[in-house]
Amino acid sequence: MKERNVDVAIIGSGTAGLNAMGQVRRAGKSFVLINGGEPGTTCARVGCMPSKAMIQIAEDYHRRTHLGKFGIDGHQGMTLDIPEALEHVQDLRDTFVDRVLGNSTDDMSEDLFLQDYARFVEPTLIEVAGQRIRAKAVVIATGSRPLVPEPWKAFGDRVITTDEIFELEDLPATMAVIGLGTIGLEIGQSLARMGVEITGFDAVDHIAGAQDPEVNQSAIELLGKEFPIHLGAPAEIAEEGDRLRVTAGEQSVLVDKVLCSIGRVPNVERLGLEHLGVPLDPRGIPSFDPHSMQVGDLPVFIAGDVSGYRPILHEAGDEGKIAGYNAARIDTAAASERFRRKVPLFINFCDPNIFAVGMRWNALDPETTAVGQIKLAPVGRALIMGKNKGVIRVYGDKATGRILGSEMIGPKGENLAHLLCWAIAQGLTAGDLLRMPFYHPVIEEALQAALYDLYSKVEAKNSGGITELERLED
Repeated sequence: MKERNVDVAIIGSGTAGLNAMGQVRRAGKSFVLINGGEPGTTCARVGCMPSKAMIQIAEDYHRRTHLGKFGIDGHQGMTLDIPEALEHVQDLRDTFVDRVLGNSTDDMSEDLFLQDYARFVEPTLIEVAGQRIRAKAVVIATGSRPLVPEPWKAFGDRVITTDEIFELEDLPATMAVIGLGTIGLEIGQSLARMGVEITGFDAVDHIAGAQDPEVNQSAIELLGKEFPIHLGAPAEIAEEGDRLRVTAGEQSVLVDKVLCSIGRVPNVERLGLEHLGVPLDPRGIPSFDPHSMQVGDLPVFIAGDVSGYRPILHEAGDEGKIAGYNAARIDTAAASERFRRKVPLFINFCDPNIFAVGMRWNALDPETTAVGQIKLAPVGRALIMGKNKGVIRVYGDKATGRILGSEMIGPKGENLAHLLCWAIAQGLTAGDLLRMPFYHPVIEEALQAALYDLYSKVEAKNSGGITELERLED
């Protein structure tokens, strides 16, 4: 078998793999990029981008239900052409995929971009496309795929995942969504707003990954007004004629299709990771340092969704950069460089948005943590928008007032999440943020109110006599 030598072999051409390749190129090292599945990122093909296109259509169509109280007539006659809407989602999806490919692999030679599945023979020896690649370092960035329990596969195309939802040319009349994390909740709400009779199920007692009990309860109440939500019991599926019966505890519903969104599994089954010679966890993943992405002491690095560490696009990009940077210097650096990871940031684009930043509720010490809260009901800007629902919760250190984290369900959450994330990254306190300008009327005033509540519960206070202003020195 023909054997080639390269400095770095990168397995996977998604977000992490492409970012790793960018770092290797900058270092002037030779490389090969290997991809066994569909080229293009998960985000562009079946994730962030097509889901947001569907969310936008659903949200715009749903907005008609608010128009009557604004004195806007004719909204009762609005209809949605489902096939045309789905075609629009697919057109946008194809545009995003084409942009990714056009800026990455489309113009790469066959020697640099191998489209086949790779398998480790040794930690630095890979078999792919009828040849062997000997590399000084390897980056594993093979991504993940939706989990579907083996018995459910017998139901064929009546059980679908995000890999299939954006390929539909029409929507069923009824559907169950099993798994109400970010994906299930976003798509479930969108389908309900587009006219599908949706029923949601989850084995746990929370939705959207929320940990804060106030945020979780508000989310269940708000989303539960749009479609039934059943929590706390695992769902089972049985065939009933040409339809499916979904049962969880005492709840049961007969549907045309099921959207399975109970999690994702790493794409490692063909990789031969056992040949790395290190222990693998139950998911088949080796232990790695999340600050260097290095697998043990091997010249092997792992990045992106396959690692399962923080399966979000910007985190996958960072992990790819770290892995590629260190892989390109494996023969010159005494040790791999370790990089500080960014403040955790999670956003659910359902309506209202749900977000979590910084330390999560379950990790907080109740003895040393203060919580500021504001409900959106009285917030002027939210009231004007007709979206004054939800709650903001901000966590701070009782002694110093330093912002630790936050969870929220409410309008413009995707924007407020970034403001708080940046504040946490800078080590700012509640007092520091209250000295920032807040325009009127804006949603950010809701955050301001939550900060005032938090500020009243912490020991550290601003000097100078006025909380919101810094006194000039003589």
